[in-house]
Amino acid sequence: MLQCIHMNNISDSTTFSVRVEYSIKKRLEKLAKSTGRSRAFLAAQAINEYLDINEWQVARIKRAIASMDAGKGVPHKQVKDWVTSWDTKRERPMPKTA
Repeated sequence: MLQCIHMNNISDSTTFSVRVEYSIKKRLEKLAKSTGRSRAFLAAQAINEYLDINEWQVARIKRAIASMDAGKGVPHKQVKDWVTSWDTKRERPMPKTA
């Protein structure tokens, strides 16, 4: 098992276990050795970056769904016609939201 502790502020940190495949553990150990960082530091950094990316994506998806639910969308056919017109002599302007 791998225990992750992010060391920026030890008083705000906590410990938990993560089960990973053996090959991932070995890759993490190799990277830790080559960078002079601990496995825990690298794992905590990777988790933090994963959360940053995925929280942003989920928030944007929810915002887009709310926008569509409020009727602020562009019909599929208009988007398809626009995209199909790219790189043609009659390229259409980007469709406007309703």
